[in-house]
Amino acid sequence: MRAMSVIGVLLLSFMVTVVAAPTRVVAAGGGGCAAERFSDNRVYAACSDLTRLGASVHWTYDAASSSLSVAFLAAPPSSGGWVAWGLNPTGDGMSGTQALVALPKSGGSGGSYDIQTYNIQGYTLGKPGPLTYPTSDLAAEVGADGRVRMFGTLKLQNGTGEVNQVWQVGPVASGSIVPHAMSGDNMASKGKLNLVTGASSSSGDGSSLLRKRNTHGVLNAVSWGILLPMGAIFARYLKTFKSADPAWFYLHVACQLIGYGVGVSGFATGIHLGNLSKGITYSLHRNIGIAVFALGTLQIFALFLRPKKDHKYRVYWNAYHHSVGYTIIILGIINIFKGMSILDVELKWKTGYIVVISILGVVALILEAVTWSIILKRRKEENKASNG
Repeated sequence: MRAMSVIGVLLLSFMVTVVAAPTRVVAAGGGGCAAERFSDNRVYAACSDLTRLGASVHWTYDAASSSLSVAFLAAPPSSGGWVAWGLNPTGDGMSGTQALVALPKSGGSGGSYDIQTYNIQGYTLGKPGPLTYPTSDLAAEVGADGRVRMFGTLKLQNGTGEVNQVWQVGPVASGSIVPHAMSGDNMASKGKLNLVTGASSSSGDGSSLLRKRNTHGVLNAVSWGILLPMGAIFARYLKTFKSADPAWFYLHVACQLIGYGVGVSGFATGIHLGNLSKGITYSLHRNIGIAVFALGTLQIFALFLRPKKDHKYRVYWNAYHHSVGYTIIILGIINIFKGMSILDVELKWKTGYIVVISILGVVALILEAVTWSIILKRRKEENKASNG
């Protein structure tokens, strides 16, 4: 029975895998965009279906005059929302983007739209203003498919061949622009537009950023959310069995050290993601992560200060070690679910993690009952022996 209990705990080791979706590159003139027809006999030389937010871009570039005529199509997240498209001459993100934003006309009827221009500095939209690119022929309308169509002509710098493009969609409330969602495609809606070859692609940085976020989530789920609870189970229950001594200690230390090592990698990717996402801060998730990492590091250093069993301070060390260890596990699990909410992960991943934690919890409850029965039985035998 004792061996079966040990085997039952050991069988709770799980491997977590993530399959990253490849970035899709669409050649100009291909895909569904080629079938689009526009009002006022607007025709464009090239088009591309973008891989994010169900958008598409159509353009004609006159290299001699550096003039770019463009049409951008995207569906707002809800009826009467806004859509935006722009070029960024200084980077590949929001800051520095010269944006065209289509939003419902104030007091308008029949779904009529107007265009405002924004020279975005930083990570807030700011107020409408002129762009560094002179613009003309700005117009917007709603197509039969419900997507907003935005038109315009931009005067680019001479010799421009490839540009960074950024696009976005969001809701409107009380006639004002409401910030877009901070997850999924909304955080990866950027790429490059080659005006010479006529090719458009989603940004490799966008898909790379998503992979880094997934990696960050998996590392932390495996470390703080699975390995550390398993190590705690080894320490709390296996040491009750005399035959498992000192094996339980080495299993406990192995789980905690491996979990901490994986957690360090997860923490490092989190810091890196924070540097890549300036202006976007998930304060509670970040603060809990820092607390978990700091307490975990403290636990590692505490191993070197562990008194011997018969030392008078050992009882205080044990109280500290247990309380900090359980705090790390609880905060780690809470933060994993916070991260899943931020990443807006698919239900199957969240359900899978809930199943793993539930199994660990059930095993812990069973072993709690088993170990207490053993302890009480031993105490009863010891009392009989001392009375005899």
